[in-house]
Amino acid sequence: MIRFYLLGIPIQIQPWFWISLAIIGGGATANSKEGILRLALFLLAGLISILVHELGHALTGRAFGARSAITLQAFGGLAEFPGARFTRPQHFLVTAAGPTAQISLGLAVYLLIPGLFTLTSAAGHFWQVLTYISVIWAGINLLPVLPLDGGQMLNALLGPARLKLTLWITILTALSMALLIFKTTGSIIFPLFLGLFVWQAWQALKQGA
Repeated sequence: MIRFYLLGIPIQIQPWFWISLAIIGGGATANSKEGILRLALFLLAGLISILVHELGHALTGRAFGARSAITLQAFGGLAEFPGARFTRPQHFLVTAAGPTAQISLGLAVYLLIPGLFTLTSAAGHFWQVLTYISVIWAGINLLPVLPLDGGQMLNALLGPARLKLTLWITILTALSMALLIFKTTGSIIFPLFLGLFVWQAWQALKQGA
């Protein structure tokens, strides 16, 4: 377990964070010096991008007077606000700040490095991966699917009285995107997560949410 402070915010990184990133980054096939280097660069890019995302949440929450803490865990991160009670507009802004910060990071790299996706050096590969992770992963996180940020934002907009509507939107969106991602990329990681979110939403509906 790694623990440190950044901008006054306590941060901990759990071992499963690295393991899950390595799985996504193709760690099982990193069997050469170049493969190991590319995996290490992927882990570094993932750490920076996800940490920026969670700092977006945490710093915005702190602006509303809440104490914050960040945990980087399996397949992502979590910004916590012990004892905080946000209004619906505040909750929406705190949630939106994470993917906004992450996408801004990716766009900044893309705009500041000329010919980014033509670079063939190790450094070029790092910046390419950082851009890809920041934009694509944040885009997926903005899907209107609970418990993703997009689903939380939708829930803040519609309010608790329309939770059933939010859950149905979650189910329909997650199913559609899982099929699309699997068909276009062949990846099963994100479709499996989306399938889990479908099951969670369905269980909530069955329990009378």
